[in-house]
Amino acid sequence: MNPWIYLCMAGIFEMLWAVSLKLSDSFTKIVPTIGFIISLILSMLFLSFSYRSIPMGTAYACWTAIGAVSICIVGMIFFNEPMDLIRIFFLSLVIVGIVGLKLTTPS
Repeated sequence: MNPWIYLCMAGIFEMLWAVSLKLSDSFTKIVPTIGFIISLILSMLFLSFSYRSIPMGTAYACWTAIGAVSICIVGMIFFNEPMDLIRIFFLSLVIVGIVGLKLTTPS
């Protein structure tokens, strides 16, 4: 499978563990806590698969960026976090950075 697919999956699971962590209420709720553990393991697993072909620095930067952007979007939509144009502008700059790394990384 394409290592960038693995990396995207790792980023999605990173977002899921972050949401599960919030919903776990400091690990006092069992179902979100289990979701956190499973998502964390899957995120690390897929990140490690991407390291086979993508340079570590590029993969790690993209992984954190995918997770950060997606969790910001989830926060805006589901957790009443601020959704203003300047915030969306800077999130779009992060996305441009991910695309730039993808375009300039051989794999």
